[in-house]
Amino acid sequence: MVKFAHIADCHLGGWKQPELQALNFQSFQKAIEVCIDEKVEFVLIAGDLFDTAFPGIEILKDAFGEFKRLKEAKIPCFIIAGSHDYSASGKTFLDVLEKAGFCHNVEDVEERDGLLYLNPTVYKGLVLYGYPGRKAGLEVQELRRVRFNDSPGMFKIFMLHTTLDKVKGTLPIDAIEYDKLPKADYYAAGHIHIDYQYENFVYPSPTFPNNFQELEDLGHGGFYIVNTDLKNPLKRITLKIKETLPIEIEIKNALTATEKILDILNQKDLEDKIILLRVRGVIEIGSQADIKFQKIEEFAKNKGAYFLLKNIHDLKVKETEFEVEVENTENIEEESIRAYSEENPSNFNATILPLMNALNRKTGRGDFRSFFSASF
Repeated sequence: MVKFAHIADCHLGGWKQPELQALNFQSFQKAIEVCIDEKVEFVLIAGDLFDTAFPGIEILKDAFGEFKRLKEAKIPCFIIAGSHDYSASGKTFLDVLEKAGFCHNVEDVEERDGLLYLNPTVYKGLVLYGYPGRKAGLEVQELRRVRFNDSPGMFKIFMLHTTLDKVKGTLPIDAIEYDKLPKADYYAAGHIHIDYQYENFVYPSPTFPNNFQELEDLGHGGFYIVNTDLKNPLKRITLKIKETLPIEIEIKNALTATEKILDILNQKDLEDKIILLRVRGVIEIGSQADIKFQKIEEFAKNKGAYFLLKNIHDLKVKETEFEVEVENTENIEEESIRAYSEENPSNFNATILPLMNALNRKTGRGDFRSFFSASF
């Protein structure tokens, strides 16, 4: 009956590192190439084509070039805005794409009697409906009020950018219930960055991972080609541009960490790979500044790595503990300062107590803590 591509969450311009931003675009470029080679009848982009409503000029130039290729191949593209490229003002560069004749935004909503009625976009014997994503998941409550201005007997595709209740698991977030959505033959979804299907509701995953964790979990992006004439209509297309190499290292001694990491990297084949270096642990000797990450990055590059991306979110410094013996609880602040000063000598320590007393007098409060509770 129909063969089309379902793409979502391209997030063009989303990486700040030029090397990864380039891979992000190359993945999108490859997706367009596959759509043309497969001779799909049309392409759906279910939100977050761009990472922001107003992307940079270079990102726009590259994106426009790919949409031009689709147009020259006579393959129409239907889109909706996602939570990233949506704008409350209603003005985004998706409008510029549409006015240039490169795509059609299928969002068309009328509000009547407290309900939101979606008007269909008719294309060759089928209809498309669309509803955009919003910031902070605000579209979920709106979707519960959505109805179709129906087109009886036609194949219905509903494009939406949201969280489905079946996919959120135990996360404490709002999500649209599957059985509260208007009935469609295919739900072309975006927003959740995984490859996931529930009955005829499909998330295709991003075309390229959007952060460190996604690079670890997904490795690469993908999308679906849907052919309703086939018994198994979904064909998975992987967009593997570079291989990833996850490396996780636990650190306790920051003074020896650099050599430890270099030794591990030296044992690996880094050629043309994205190195995902996750450094974790509690530093007992030294500090994070003792780990020479620039030296590590240069080493990886000299060994042929495409790029080294580090993650030190789970790398902590052991806190220094000191005991305070207090004979008089009224003097607990003075005793704490004295003990701290013995552990951490500094000329500034002598000014702490006078500063506290001055603040107490200024606020008329009984202690230093009440100044902060009153102020914040």
